Amino acid sequence: MAEETYNHRVMITNREQAVVEGVVHVEKFDEEEIVVETDLGMMAIRGEDLHIKEISVDQGRMVVDGAVRSIDYLDDRLRAGKGKGRGWLERIFS
Repeated sequence: MAEETYNHRVMITNREQAVVEGVVHVEKFDEEEIVVETDLGMMAIRGEDLHIKEISVDQGRMVVDGAVRSIDYLDDRLRAGKGKGRGWLERIFS
C-alpha cells in the first residue's frame, strides 16, 4: 500500500493573516468563522472581521485576512491513522 502524502500547512502572520495550504473545499464562511476541508480533515478558523482574500482550490491555497483568534481541527484523522476518503463504515470494519 502506497503511503499518502499531504500538503497541509498553516502560516499565521501577526494574527492578522492566515495562509492555509492543502485546502480541498470551503464548507462555510462568514466574518466570525471559516470552515474548510483540508488534506488532513476539517478545520475552523475563528475570529473577527474575517475575509477570504484569495482562494485557489486548484492549488489548494487560501489567504484569510482579519483578526485570527483560533484555528481548530474538527476531527482526528491524522492522529487516529485514518486515511483520507474512507467512510465511517469502512473504518469500523478495518
